[in-house]
Amino acid sequence: MQKVLIIEDEQKLATILGKYVTQAGYELHMVHDGADALATVESFKPDIILLDLMLPNVDGIVICREVRRHSMVPIIMTTAKVEEIDRLLGLEVGADDYVCKPYSPREVVARVKAILRRVGSSVPQSEQLTLDENTLFVSYQNNSVELTQVEFVLLQTLVAHPGRIYNRSRLMDNIYDDDRIVSDRTIDSHIKKIRKKLSQLSPDSEFIHSIYGAGYKYELIN
Repeated sequence: MQKVLIIEDEQKLATILGKYVTQAGYELHMVHDGADALATVESFKPDIILLDLMLPNVDGIVICREVRRHSMVPIIMTTAKVEEIDRLLGLEVGADDYVCKPYSPREVVARVKAILRRVGSSVPQSEQLTLDENTLFVSYQNNSVELTQVEFVLLQTLVAHPGRIYNRSRLMDNIYDDDRIVSDRTIDSHIKKIRKKLSQLSPDSEFIHSIYGAGYKYELIN
C-alpha cells in the first residue's frame, strides 16, 4: 500500500483531506507542526507528501528544501497565499506540483494518483525523447527534428526532470548565461516553436505542458 503524508496545521482541513486519501486506498499519516515534519518523513517514508506552505515553527519551503537534500519523494505544495511569489518559491525548491486553497479534496487525490502513476511507471526507451547535444537533433520513434541551440537547452532542461514545473525565470537563467535582459514572453515564444517541431515527430503526442500561473513541465502523453 502506498503511503501519503499530509503536513498541514489546519487539523479540520487535514482530517477532511485525509478521509479522501484513505478512501482512495492509501496509507495515511498526518503532521500538524512543521517542527515534526522532517522526522516523520524519515520514519514514515511516504511515497508522496502533501505539504502546506505556512506551518508553525518550520514553514513548508524549508521542509521541502531539506527533504530534497536526501530524497526525490514527490511533493505537492498547498497554500492559501495565491501571490505568484509563493507559488514559485514552492516550485523552485523542488516541489512537483502545487494546489491553492480552498481546494477540492477530490482534485488533490486525483493529482496524487497522477503523480504516483507517473513515478511508478517505467517508460520504455523507445517511448522517450532522445536528445543529441552534438547535432542539436531530438528524436522520437525513429523520427528526428533539428532545434536551435536555445531551443535545445530549454527542452533539455525540461526533459531532465519529467513532471517538474519550471517557471519562466528559472528557464531563462538556464538558457541565457550572459545576464541579458529578456521578456518572460521570450520563453513562451521558444516553447511554441519547440512544440511545433515536436509535433512533426508525433502529431498525437503531447510533450510540453503549460501550468497556469507557474510555468512549464515535460511529460509525455500519447
